[in-house]
Amino acid sequence: MRFPFAPHAAALPRPMRQIERCGRVVSVRAPDAWTDVQIEAWLDWADAEGFAVSDGDPLAEAMAGWAAKLPGDDAIELTATLLLGLVSPARSTRIGPDVLNLSDPGAGDTLAAEGARRRASRRAAGAIEALAAALTTVSDAVSRCEGPRADCADPASNPALARAALAARRTGASDADILRAIAGERFDAVASPVPTPPLIVALADRAMIASGAPDALLAAEAALEGDLLLTFEPDDAESASGSARSPAIVLSLTGLRALSGAGVETALGDLVRLWTRALTATGAPSIAIGLGGLGDLVLKEGPDDARSRAAELAGTVTAACEGVAPSLFVDDVEAALRLALSPLAVTEVWQTGDGEIVRRLRPALASAIRRAGGDLESAERHLFGRRTLVDAPGVDHAALRARGFTDIELEAVETAVAQVDLLADALRVPVLDAGFLRDVLGIADAADDLLGHLGFSADAVARAQAWAFGEPDLTEWTGVPAALRPVLADLPAFEAGLRAVVEQVSAAPDPAPTIIDWRTTAMQAARLLGDAARDGRRAVRLQRAMAPASGILNLVEPDEPLRQRRREPETRAVERVVEKVIERDRTRRKLPDRRKGYIQKAAVGGHKVYIHTGEYEDGELGEIFIDMHKEGAAFRSLMNNFAIAISIGLQYGVPLDEFVDAFVFTRFEPAGRVTGNDSIRSATSILDYIFRELGVSYLDRRELANADAESLNADGLGLGKAEDGEPETVPAARFISKGFARGAAPDNLVVLPFGHPRGTPASPPAATEAVACPACGDFTLQQRGAGWSCDTCGAAPSMQG
Repeated sequence: MRFPFAPHAAALPRPMRQIERCGRVVSVRAPDAWTDVQIEAWLDWADAEGFAVSDGDPLAEAMAGWAAKLPGDDAIELTATLLLGLVSPARSTRIGPDVLNLSDPGAGDTLAAEGARRRASRRAAGAIEALAAALTTVSDAVSRCEGPRADCADPASNPALARAALAARRTGASDADILRAIAGERFDAVASPVPTPPLIVALADRAMIASGAPDALLAAEAALEGDLLLTFEPDDAESASGSARSPAIVLSLTGLRALSGAGVETALGDLVRLWTRALTATGAPSIAIGLGGLGDLVLKEGPDDARSRAAELAGTVTAACEGVAPSLFVDDVEAALRLALSPLAVTEVWQTGDGEIVRRLRPALASAIRRAGGDLESAERHLFGRRTLVDAPGVDHAALRARGFTDIELEAVETAVAQVDLLADALRVPVLDAGFLRDVLGIADAADDLLGHLGFSADAVARAQAWAFGEPDLTEWTGVPAALRPVLADLPAFEAGLRAVVEQVSAAPDPAPTIIDWRTTAMQAARLLGDAARDGRRAVRLQRAMAPASGILNLVEPDEPLRQRRREPETRAVERVVEKVIERDRTRRKLPDRRKGYIQKAAVGGHKVYIHTGEYEDGELGEIFIDMHKEGAAFRSLMNNFAIAISIGLQYGVPLDEFVDAFVFTRFEPAGRVTGNDSIRSATSILDYIFRELGVSYLDRRELANADAESLNADGLGLGKAEDGEPETVPAARFISKGFARGAAPDNLVVLPFGHPRGTPASPPAATEAVACPACGDFTLQQRGAGWSCDTCGAAPSMQG
């Protein structure tokens, strides 16, 4: 027997509500439990679908008209589910037309061009507003000037105009625009709304992203500048792209639970089958069904086995789709607003029956606390405070009386505490009389930190603030039940865990973004992508957090003197100075004859390779030698000459970074597993291994190290066989070579003069008495042989007794 949605909708009381719209008030019939914001969201949907919104019952008419457009004979039942607030039509995430394969040669150019367009679109609005404000300042500098019109419009006579014109030029205004602004023309420009760009679905090789290949950095840069969903399997990429073109709905699991009670699984199956028939009848190959309120539902039923319960509900939905593999993720904020759904949080904003907007403990959490045996009243006091300073820790009535407060001031403070959200707002003018602050407390100016002036510590003020106004969450609530402690510690992580369970049965991967710090660099984002690839994620989407609007940089405008217009100087003959540009040739920086370095023995694909390095005194790499055994003479000679060419380039100043970026990921045989190296376990070629080793050792390029011996295995021809089996890894000893120690050598190493022959100590020269020099006056004139010479000025006077 199907669940009777239509009879429940017919019995639902829907009184007349007055809803304010743009410039008018509309009378609408809506359920009592719906808030004004929820009704306005449905009216906006009706407007967008082309239905007339007028007095009467516009919501029921729009819902019935929309359901009638769907094929099939279930229009009445579909309309009933909409009126009951169980389902809302939704728009899936906007996704680009095609999947972008990062292995394609043109993928980098495509992502770079898309990133440039998105940067320009994002910054255009701010640039237009700054330009309009600068030109308005130019016009104001003229209109506010007192004096002759010609002088006010002349930057040489009006310093304020000169400063405004220079500022407008720096923001990009042309001189013609500045002159028009001086003439009084207004520059009122409004930037167009920045459209939300579609999500880019990219496909990349999991092993390449995990190993830090260039594809990872390319995807990271695109993810930071735009909106990129990185997938690792072709099926996931196609399903994610196809979900954008599929019809989508969002279900309210909490509303269905309130309507059906314990039989929520049966009602959920009937609801999904009803809408699956309607959506697939349109010819769509797939559908998307969002499970709204999943976290609230499992919390109400008990969080002990939340993930298993989420898996059961997701399995019920997929089983009821009658052969269609649905995507179970629909992130449409407007559809969620129509169903009064929001991300899982401790508190929520609610509308009372009187129309007042208040904060309350989330009903799902309240049910979970009550079910777990917690004190619900204690939790609410911890969240919302007690709205009084009576018995408050740190700052109470007794402490305020001791500092001069009377019953009149305390009554005013108590009245204000019930109305404000900060303790400082209850202890300032006009709550307290300015005369009381001046005459009794001795505070001339109305200070923001009144309690600090009265001698209260910051800790005491914080404890009183928490007592009166509450805490932002329940993480420090002492009465939290043990079963709810991990849930309340991190609600977003709890909800993310539920989404991970749902993703296992969803046709498309979870497109929810991972919020990262707004200062994250491309290299850091590439490491995050590599971590996600190694963790086995189906898809990953990075998104920067919103940066602070202002206050990041403390910039001081320098006081530049205004340049006065000067007359043309008189022409006069001046000396002509001819300069000649001399270009110095780059010289070769040779290594010392006795140099330090290290030798690294390894085997790449079974072929032994010895790398010898030579370093300058400061530890910088200056030369390399490559020695391979059991190879042909031609190949060995080619590698030797290649090493000589690299060494000459290093000695002529070519950065090692350039060589590393040029030769890493080159592919030829031998390749595959690397043995004998503790940081590099696989390579795509001999050159790839050599420059990975040099990058890790001398440049601290840790992203080039890999611990997976099979991730870069070429499985091609030319794999030799090691003679001595698997060599042991080289232990990290304390050598003087910076390369072998990979930058970890201590800085306090000294070279002791061991092995030097002990010569006979030279006898100190006999002291000679110095006299004053007649030329310079210093006592540095000494007798040398038959004559005298000064050590300071070099004079050699003739000394006669």
